Amino acid sequence: MRFSLLTLSLLASAAVGGVTYAQTSKPKPVAAPSASTGAELGSFGIDTAGMDTAVKPGDDFVKYAGGAWEAKTQIPDDKATYGMFNALSDRSLERTRIILDKATATPGNKIGDFYASFMDEAAVNAKGIAPIQPWITEIQAAKDKTALATEMAKLQQRGVGGLFGVGVGQDDKAPENYIVHVYQGGLGLPDRDYYLKDDPKLADTRTKYQAYQATMLGLAGQDNAAQRAAAVFAFEKTLAEAHWDRVKSRNADLTYNKYLAADFDGKAMGFPWGAYLQATGTAGQASYIVGMPSAIAGEAKAFADAPVQVLQDYMILRTLRSYAGYLSKPINDANFAFYGTVLSGAPQQPVRWKRGVATVSGALGEDVGQQYVAAYFPPASKASADQLVKNIIAAMGTRIDKLTWMAPETKVKAHAKLAAFTPKIGYPTKWRDYSALQVKRDDLVGNVAAGNQFEYQRDLHKLGQPIDRTEWGMTPMTVNAYANPPMNEIVFPAAILQPPFFDAKADPAVNYGGIGVVIGHELSHHFDDQGRKFDPTGALKEWWTPQDVARFTAMTDQLVKQYDAYEPLPGQHIKGGLTLGENMADLAGLALAYDAYHRSLGGKPAPVIDGLTGDQRFYLGYAQVWRIKFREPALRSQLLSDPHSPGPFRTMEVRNVDAWYAAFGVKPGDKMYLAPAERVKVW
Repeated sequence: MRFSLLTLSLLASAAVGGVTYAQTSKPKPVAAPSASTGAELGSFGIDTAGMDTAVKPGDDFVKYAGGAWEAKTQIPDDKATYGMFNALSDRSLERTRIILDKATATPGNKIGDFYASFMDEAAVNAKGIAPIQPWITEIQAAKDKTALATEMAKLQQRGVGGLFGVGVGQDDKAPENYIVHVYQGGLGLPDRDYYLKDDPKLADTRTKYQAYQATMLGLAGQDNAAQRAAAVFAFEKTLAEAHWDRVKSRNADLTYNKYLAADFDGKAMGFPWGAYLQATGTAGQASYIVGMPSAIAGEAKAFADAPVQVLQDYMILRTLRSYAGYLSKPINDANFAFYGTVLSGAPQQPVRWKRGVATVSGALGEDVGQQYVAAYFPPASKASADQLVKNIIAAMGTRIDKLTWMAPETKVKAHAKLAAFTPKIGYPTKWRDYSALQVKRDDLVGNVAAGNQFEYQRDLHKLGQPIDRTEWGMTPMTVNAYANPPMNEIVFPAAILQPPFFDAKADPAVNYGGIGVVIGHELSHHFDDQGRKFDPTGALKEWWTPQDVARFTAMTDQLVKQYDAYEPLPGQHIKGGLTLGENMADLAGLALAYDAYHRSLGGKPAPVIDGLTGDQRFYLGYAQVWRIKFREPALRSQLLSDPHSPGPFRTMEVRNVDAWYAAFGVKPGDKMYLAPAERVKVW
């Protein structure tokens, strides 16, 4: 299943006041209200106290919009980053906790029993490693490669990552059908660069990773842990050498490779595919989609070359990592010490109730979600969001008509694609049925495994069935949004439709700069460098002319170079090729939301509020959504492996927007100024 996920960041703090810089084209003041609108942030939706108005917006718009917030904000000890997303996620967790606390009072309530099993820390500690010991025993009893591949498949059904990723999703070239996808996997570090790149920081991480693996093997009662951990690391490094990098892996054309079942043995030799596919429950399919053929072949060879002992230890470590959060304190702490502190920089784990809420929400998300929506997402919020989406879609239609680089015949198809969109707002129209999922109040590991197996079987049951167009890939409690090209849909869970993204009492300019840009961002993913490859039916099929593609690519190449030049850490630049889709979507979202905002004014000039024009409030609303602070390891990890640019650099998109220059009077000589010819304009 191909989802293009947008990860967002935000924070809320009340404030008043503001400063306006000269504009080259400023609307005439209509009114200057100072009374509060009742908005959650400030008096009208902008955290003016979080701004640093001593900074010229044309020199550093990030500091101008959020410098005071940045100066006073400390990253909590249980977080690797802190920004708007974290603040809103905390609110969602707290609200969900109320639901789960109430549910635990009634034994037999599924979500309450699951949560109670997580919160009984004494019982979890008393069990030690015993809940997964039978799985370890089964791994060690597998004495040949065929038996090991079978065990790997069984573990994958319990949520333990295997050598390969296997899942059911749409066939990109025949989106009315489900098909099994097979793709590269198997690494314990976030990206191949962590194994292969010659960098002192990453070399130190590699050393600490091997020490972590030795610790985990020791906690599992294994002897010669350091030597065995080193052998597993060497095996993983071989996998990393075979892996495609993330830029290549996001290419929809390159990752579509249709195999027959018999093709695996010839094209990825050395792995017992027949036994493995049988154990995954995916045997007997007419065909499969293989994402990264050379990587799959390289991983199969690595498996064939590795000693049985190394593969057993590798699988034990994968199991320990996947279930550490549900096991006793020594195992949990050791796992967090590496993945939470070394890789992300967070000194402390989130408190237990937060981890419990996240676990139950992951396993029974739509059972929890029904109650969350009833309590926290009123019909009026959904209706307002629905209208915003309609306005943004209308703005996209107008933009398409005005494009000079797109051929007339392509525009006709683009309008057809736009008309076929399915926006999903707030929550599903059909809730998931969890009646087959059995939960026990005294068996946390069993509950987690059952939840994983339930989802695995639910996916398998899609094979041969009609596409379920009501399905959601996120829960209502998720602070996020996504676009799904084969489904031709954009999806916005209830939890993101809150301040500062959306506040019914805030100034409309702020809402359009916040959730309006997010809506435009997701909509435009269907027309970005990969999403544009999917036609109005959702099929992976070229529908642009060669001239369209050439003109489009010339513009996107310019955006790649622009982002390649940004250097968030000394010697470590943003990967413009990796982040291209998200950067393009931000740029498009700004254009679409700006148009929709002005359309909403109905031809009337926007009022001036606290000295800020409508356009200024729009761009400040956008910039304040992306306020975020990073711990260095977390920022390093994002730069290496995340298709999203770090938050402050997403704000930098305004450098390409003529209306931003006009709004704040940005001129040559200002540090952020780009000459008109250097500004990237796609939509």
